Amino acid sequence: MSHIAQDHTVVEHDHPGDGIYIKIALILGAITAAEVATFYVNIGKAMVPALIIMMIAKFSIVAAYFMHLKFDSNLFTRVFVAGIVLAVGVYIAAVTSLHIWVK
Repeated sequence: MSHIAQDHTVVEHDHPGDGIYIKIALILGAITAAEVATFYVNIGKAMVPALIIMMIAKFSIVAAYFMHLKFDSNLFTRVFVAGIVLAVGVYIAAVTSLHIWVK
């Protein structure tokens, strides 16, 4: 991917090859399999935190490589991290309020 710098020159970035994307797909598949297995294995109250951690890990990998955040400005990474933090916070607040206020 390239972008135009201030002096109107094209700046090229090194991007990973096909092998890296295959490894990333295998990692994402393994995390997804772990998420599905979490449903069938009774790990008690650790299930929700485990699923949230796996969700954040998958989001981070997809954003870093497939959205090319690893190769772009840190500002973009901060925006996406702020988004996932907000989303997880809203999710936890909603789940907590449902469990606390339901009799």
